[in-house]
Amino acid sequence: MQISNIISLLGGVALFLFGMSLMGDGLKKVAGSRMELVLYRLAGTPLRALVLGAAVTAIIQSSSATSVMVVGFVNSGMMALSRAVAVIEGALIGTSVTGWIIAASSLGGGGGWLSLLSTATLSALVAVIGIAFRLFSKNQSRRHVGDILLGFAVLMFGMQSMSGAVAPLKDSPAFLNLLTSFSHPLLGMLVGALITAVLQSASAAVGILQALSMTGAIRFSVAWPLLLGIAVGSAVPVLLSALGARTDGRRAALSYLVLELVSALVFALVYYGVGVFVPLSLNELVMDPLNIALANSAFRILSKGLLLPCNGLIIRLLSALVKPSEAEKASSASLDRLDERFLAHPPLAVEQSRLTTADMAKLSQKNLLDALALFNSYSPEGYAAVETNEDRVDEYEDKIGSYLVRVNAHELEKRQNETVSRILHTLTDFERISDHAMNLAETAREMREKKINFSGAALREMQVLTGAVREIVDKAFSAYASEDTELAYYVEPLEERIDTLCDEMKLNHVDRLQRGECTLEQGFVFQDLLSNLERVADHCSNLAIAVIELNSDVYDAHEYVIRLRELRAHHFDEYYKEYEQKYRV
Repeated sequence: MQISNIISLLGGVALFLFGMSLMGDGLKKVAGSRMELVLYRLAGTPLRALVLGAAVTAIIQSSSATSVMVVGFVNSGMMALSRAVAVIEGALIGTSVTGWIIAASSLGGGGGWLSLLSTATLSALVAVIGIAFRLFSKNQSRRHVGDILLGFAVLMFGMQSMSGAVAPLKDSPAFLNLLTSFSHPLLGMLVGALITAVLQSASAAVGILQALSMTGAIRFSVAWPLLLGIAVGSAVPVLLSALGARTDGRRAALSYLVLELVSALVFALVYYGVGVFVPLSLNELVMDPLNIALANSAFRILSKGLLLPCNGLIIRLLSALVKPSEAEKASSASLDRLDERFLAHPPLAVEQSRLTTADMAKLSQKNLLDALALFNSYSPEGYAAVETNEDRVDEYEDKIGSYLVRVNAHELEKRQNETVSRILHTLTDFERISDHAMNLAETAREMREKKINFSGAALREMQVLTGAVREIVDKAFSAYASEDTELAYYVEPLEERIDTLCDEMKLNHVDRLQRGECTLEQGFVFQDLLSNLERVADHCSNLAIAVIELNSDVYDAHEYVIRLRELRAHHFDEYYKEYEQKYRV
């Protein structure tokens, strides 16, 4: 084999890998941005999980990508390990689809219309259509279709290049002797696993084997152990993805290797065990791309179908092999949703960010209510809980903000962009509400330590105000969680009523000071409470505006507030009068 043939072979492999990647990315985008969400939401029963895993892998053309996604699901607590194993089994079946695409292109040949199915003609035709879509279409979906077609064409050109490079080998005695050595089960499996580990793609390794089969020198005795080894070697990228994962995430990644290793060993033992007693004429079958695709799919479908009822045993084995560390047992699973693996799948990353932000909102709301409760029943433990949760809310803001900056670097749909923008705008509001909760807790502690008590009138006024603040927090947070625009319209009138209440309470406090009913020390505490509660209401207003912006044509919060107040739109006066009657001092 000359140096030019080696270069052509390597170039063909490069084109094949690039084409497969381009085609898979295009297929994933055309299939819909919520495909990944469908995978983890619909993977209910083991059989359904297996079918979904196979379908998603057939679309994105990579069992490793599907499995890495599933490792992220398990690591973040989104999916049970039992369902993850079934999805990975399906992914191992779906990865054989690429082999059939390659095999279909080898069916061309002959004259007349059949010549249009030849690899060269079909690749050229698909490339022309693909580049036309890519260059001249303004529709994003058609451009992605162009990527699929170009990826397919590049993949086929890569196959042509590999086939042409290895064509002279069919007359090479050294090559034939080398292939004969691969018929040894252990050596063949080892070589197949090594090649796949280097390429990090079972589809690519099978494609190379299909290209070699075009020389007519590959027999079943050689192809079979190579296919078994390719299955085992494909686990390498998934295992690497589990570095730094939690226990169940590592178990999910290891399940890929266990499934393929068990399948390969069982099928090797059965096949070669039968061969000890019965001559296997199948060994002499000359393999072509179609036969290799058939053998690969048959092995994967049979092995994973037989393993599906044994998933319980596999999970027990994984649990025995991977034990949780003491540090992990003591750690919190919060924020695990923001998994690095989801960054390659923006719809998942956005959804996980949204769910994590919802957790942050609940924690912020709880912290405020716990802080208000300290004024009625103060305890050091209650104060410490508010302080701890404040630190956790700060951590949420930092982690979610950093994660979304990385998500924004990917191509997002309009709705996803709006969701990311809304989260980024409201993170600060949740964090600031928790800050004010901490301020309120400190005020409650000060009142306790200094034995400060409000006058009866001041206490009644404060109860009215805290009642209004509790309601605005409940409405704003509920509207945000459910994206309820109508509920969000109740917030701004209540925020204005709270502002008015604060102004009235400040004037009333001055009157009490002048009459000697209150002291300056009480006044400082009273003013701190008013300031913090008023700011909480302001941040609730921001949350409501974010909901209205997302579900309407309003994109300027300041303009919206002015219009709402000046035009008294969306039942503003009606809602305000209700609150005026409800909250009086």
